Amino acid sequence: MHHLITEVQSLGIQVHEDITGRKGGAGPAEGRAFILNGVPVTIPIAASYVSSSPFTLEETKFEYYLLKNGKPVSTIKVVPEPKFYSKTTKDGISYRQIALLHGKDCLATTVLQKCVHWKHSKKCSFCATEASLSHGQTIAKKTPDQLALVAKAARDMDGVTHMVLTSGTGDPPGSEILYLAQCARAIKAGANIPIQVQIAPPKDLGLIDELKDAGVESIGIHIESFDADILSKVAPSKAKIGLNHYEKAWKKAVQLFGVNQVSSFIIAGLGETMTSIAWGSELLADLGVYPFVVPLRPIPGSRLEKSTPPLPDHMKKLYDAVAKILQTKGINTSNILAGCARCGACSALSSYEKKEDSLICHSARNQFEKSEAFRIRKDVFVQEQGLFKNSDIDENDVYAIQLVAKQKGKVIGTVRIYSEKSGADNWIGGRLAIKKDFRATNAGSALVKEAMKRVQKKGCRVFTAHIQEKNIPFFLGLGWKPRGPVKLHLGYPHQKMEANLSLVRKDI
Repeated sequence: MHHLITEVQSLGIQVHEDITGRKGGAGPAEGRAFILNGVPVTIPIAASYVSSSPFTLEETKFEYYLLKNGKPVSTIKVVPEPKFYSKTTKDGISYRQIALLHGKDCLATTVLQKCVHWKHSKKCSFCATEASLSHGQTIAKKTPDQLALVAKAARDMDGVTHMVLTSGTGDPPGSEILYLAQCARAIKAGANIPIQVQIAPPKDLGLIDELKDAGVESIGIHIESFDADILSKVAPSKAKIGLNHYEKAWKKAVQLFGVNQVSSFIIAGLGETMTSIAWGSELLADLGVYPFVVPLRPIPGSRLEKSTPPLPDHMKKLYDAVAKILQTKGINTSNILAGCARCGACSALSSYEKKEDSLICHSARNQFEKSEAFRIRKDVFVQEQGLFKNSDIDENDVYAIQLVAKQKGKVIGTVRIYSEKSGADNWIGGRLAIKKDFRATNAGSALVKEAMKRVQKKGCRVFTAHIQEKNIPFFLGLGWKPRGPVKLHLGYPHQKMEANLSLVRKDI
C-alpha cells in the first residue's frame, strides 16, 4: 500500500469535475484528500501533469475504486467536505476562509496571509500564499477569536483532533511569532486541541519560548532543502538564515517541546540529490527532529507551478532510506501530538516507517541525557578505572558533542567528539564508556561508528583518538589504524589511532 500511495502522490489521479480540491496555499497544497486503506492521502487532481496519470476513479453505487491503466487496484474514499465549511461568522466571513481541513482530522490555517518576502521579491518559489489571498480564497489576517470559533466548530462538527498555525513572515521577520502565540492561547481556551505552530527561525530564538508558554505542543521549523545552492535559488530568505542558525533553533525547540515534537519539511523535487535529502534527514533525526519529506506539489500561482513532482521510483528509494534513518534514531510519527507530520497526508513517509532499533545512538538531545552521559563517564573513568581522581570533565567538554547509546529509552553508553583548534578538518574522539551491565551489547562499536559519522558530517578529514592499550584490538576491528608508538597518556599506556572515514555507512 505504501508504494501505491507514493505513486498517486507523484502522478495524481484523474477525477470527474464534481470532485474539487485545494489549489493554493503556502505548502505542498494542490490536491484533494482521500482515504487509502485507512490512510489519509492528499493527491494532486488539478495540475496539468495529472492529465497523463495512469490513475483514474470509478464510482459505483456504494464506493469509489482506484484504477491504474483501467484496472482496479484498491478501493478509495473521497474525504467529504467538512460540515463546518457551511458556517459563517457574524460579519459574513465563511469558516473555510479562516481555516481548512487537511487529511481527515487536521485543521490548518495561514494566520497572516501576507509575507514580507513577497514584498521584496524574495518569496519561496514553491509558495502561493499571497496568490490565495488575491483570489479571494482566504482573508489577510485571522483574529484569535475567529480561529477559536472555527477550531471549536471543526472539533465538534467534524472530529478535528489537532491544528496547524502557519504564517507569512512578518515585517520585521519574527514579529509574527507573538501574534501566533496570541492565537494559540485563544484556540486553547475555546477548543482545547493540540496545536503545531510553523515558523522560520527568528534572530531572537527566545521568541520560541512564547509559543511554549502559549500552550503549543509541537513546532515546525522548515528548511525545505539541505542543498545550499538549491535553497538560495528557491528560497533565498531561508538560505540567508543559514544552516547554523537553523540548527540552533532546532536544538532549542527540542529542549522546549521534546523529541518528536519538532519537525522540518524537506521538499523532494527542487533539484537536489537524494543524497542531500538523506544527509539532511539524518542530521535532523539525530537532533530529535522529524524530517517530513514530501514530494514537490506544484501550486498554481507559485513560481514552480509548471514543474512536476519527482517520479515514484525516486520517492520510493528516498522513503526507504529516510525510514531506515528514523528506525536507527528512534524517531516516528506515532508520538507526534499535532501538525503536518501527524496528519501525514502530504507524504507517504509514515507508511514506510518501521519499529525502532533496540539499540539507538544519537547526539545527547537534552540536559538529562547529557547528565546521564557524564554520570556513566564518572562511573567508568573515576570509580572503576581510577584514571581521574574526582572528575573526568575537562575544558574540551565545553565544546564537545556528547553522543549517547540508548536501549529501551535508557542511556547505557556515551562517547564525545570535538574539533581541534586548527579547524573542522581534524576531530578528536574520547571518553568512550559503557555501563558495566551492557558491555555485552554492541553499544561500544555502535557509538564509535556513530562518532565517525557525526564528524564526517561536520567536514572532518582526520579523526583520531588516544586508545587504552587493552582496547587496541577492538578499534583495529573497526578499521582504525595506529599512529606512532604506544605512549603514556593520563599516566597509562595509550595508542593514538586514526579512523578510516571511508567506512562510514552512507545514508542512501
